[in-house]
Amino acid sequence: MRKDPLVSRWVMFAPDRGQRPINVLAHSVTIPADRDPFAEGNESETPPELLAYRNQDSRPNGPGWRVRVVPNKFPALQIEGDLQQREQGIYTSGLGLGSHEVIIECPHSETNMSRLSIDNIGEVLSAYKHRLLTLKCDPRFVHALIFKNKGALAGASLPHCHSQLMATSFVPPAIEDELDGALQYFRDRNVSIFEDMIQQELAVGTRVVLNTDSFLVFCPFASRCPFETWILPKRQGSHFENIAAPMIETLARVLKSVLRQLECALDDPPYNYFIHSAPLNRPELPYYLWHMELLPRITHVAGFELGTGCFINPILPEQAATILRAIMPN
Repeated sequence: MRKDPLVSRWVMFAPDRGQRPINVLAHSVTIPADRDPFAEGNESETPPELLAYRNQDSRPNGPGWRVRVVPNKFPALQIEGDLQQREQGIYTSGLGLGSHEVIIECPHSETNMSRLSIDNIGEVLSAYKHRLLTLKCDPRFVHALIFKNKGALAGASLPHCHSQLMATSFVPPAIEDELDGALQYFRDRNVSIFEDMIQQELAVGTRVVLNTDSFLVFCPFASRCPFETWILPKRQGSHFENIAAPMIETLARVLKSVLRQLECALDDPPYNYFIHSAPLNRPELPYYLWHMELLPRITHVAGFELGTGCFINPILPEQAATILRAIMPN
């Protein structure tokens, strides 16, 4: 058993369970461009764009774009309204207020982000930053999560490369747990847990996948699932929206490399990634560091995990990192 030092979550490792027959979950299926609502030329199939990186001679909501951000056509949250809540006995309810956006990552019908160019991935990351900065101006929104579902069994309803952004009027529990854990560690030791995490992972080395001047990629000590991988920036910064332009280019290279390694190691698996960033309405936090978490979906969350909030992982992170390090992506 291993305990995550950030959120005090226990993970049980059971390598013998890795001998069970486990099929890698089904891959995405491509669809013809004329039926792909995210493909160039089908702009009328989406709501009007909020942001687009376009060629100079192109017009809004028409062809000629490279990355495009639109409201989700089937949003989980609605952007109109206020924060008023109702009390009904012991229950509290309110409007599902927030912003739900789709970042369409390329104009052609591609399913794998790793096949996009470095410049293309960089523009996707820039779109993340731009939209976070815009939503930060609305005082109703206190947190925003950037996330990507790749493959139907990771939650993607369309195979075309895309990610999503959801801004909420509250800080989600998973983020609060990280913030609380990081703050307590900082108060106890007067140093960021992320700084200590980077130093210890570099010192041990067995869980490191990639080490650059700006980022550390590793399989966490208490990985929740096989091949869970984190990307941590080495320079302090609690808010992703404050990332500098040179760091975006470097992150694009790192992200492309890591996705290729995971795809080669696991035969192009479904996966989720998300960016954990400090709440929009808080100042720079010296104890917190924004980061990316990548979770391949090659095993199922079942009754024990759902019933306890604990996870069972059949592969130790040291084993996963060794496999990933051995892969030299093209």
